[in-house]
Amino acid sequence: MIENLVLRQQLAVLKRKHPRPRLTLFDKGFWVLVHKFWSGWKQTLIVVSPETVVQWHRSGFALYWRGISRARRMIGRKRISKEVRELIFRMVAENPTWRAPRIHGELSMLGFELSERTVSRWMRRALRNPQPAKRWLAFLKNHREAIAAMDFFTVPTVTFRLLYCFFVISHDRRRILHFNVTRHPTSAWIIQQLREAFPFESASRFLIFDRDSKYGLEVLVAVRSLGRCPIQTSFESPWQNGVAERWVESCRHDLLDHVIAFNEAHLKRLLAEYVRYYHEDRTHLGLQKRTPGNRPRSTDRGRVIAVPRLGGLHHRYERAA
Repeated sequence: MIENLVLRQQLAVLKRKHPRPRLTLFDKGFWVLVHKFWSGWKQTLIVVSPETVVQWHRSGFALYWRGISRARRMIGRKRISKEVRELIFRMVAENPTWRAPRIHGELSMLGFELSERTVSRWMRRALRNPQPAKRWLAFLKNHREAIAAMDFFTVPTVTFRLLYCFFVISHDRRRILHFNVTRHPTSAWIIQQLREAFPFESASRFLIFDRDSKYGLEVLVAVRSLGRCPIQTSFESPWQNGVAERWVESCRHDLLDHVIAFNEAHLKRLLAEYVRYYHEDRTHLGLQKRTPGNRPRSTDRGRVIAVPRLGGLHHRYERAA
């Protein structure tokens, strides 16, 4: 009986005037139902392939759940008003120690009806209290003579290998105390670089660095043994080591974006020339347009001449005597 019904339905399709019969939604739905309830449907199917029927079923499944999802969004919770959002942001800014339950309780006392989870979701979008950042900046400025920082950055070579550049920078005059290049940075290698950066008693008492896995427990012990107080920045907070990050940006902009390193020796020579240029010639906004090496102002009145630096990438301008 079912086989007869199936054949009649296909004949009705073939009798239509179109050269290639166009299947309607009713036709597709019919075959989706048949393939669910009759195991021998493939043997009688001649209009389309069985794979097409399976694809129709999958498309209908996706359409069905898409419609349900849209209906649920339409009948879900209402979006909270702008007034409530701004009030949540205000409470977060004025009370940095409050969490979602505390803020939700205050909103409930004010007569606002919303869930604690909604409060928690909007708290994540609130601007953080700027006071900790200001306190950190004040600490850096007040102790810059006693602060140094270290960091790594990577440089690809012509053969697509990665070289790791390590440096230590002083905060007071932005001087590079030490740098080196390696392909395999280890804790032992970093400790040796620190010994070379601080060979004798120096003014630096604090050493800032991030929480990179390369700075293991051995590095912390070595920093303390050198008479320095290690200060690790917070997770995902590069601004807390801003002086080092700014030097990396300057090095890339001034040099590394314009050259291709062949190997460790080549990159080390380039960085040595850049550090010399950085100390003696390059002016810095953070030093009131002075240089780390206290480059003297010219008092001559002769014509201006250009002295190439870094192979002509940059120039130093002086007046002829």
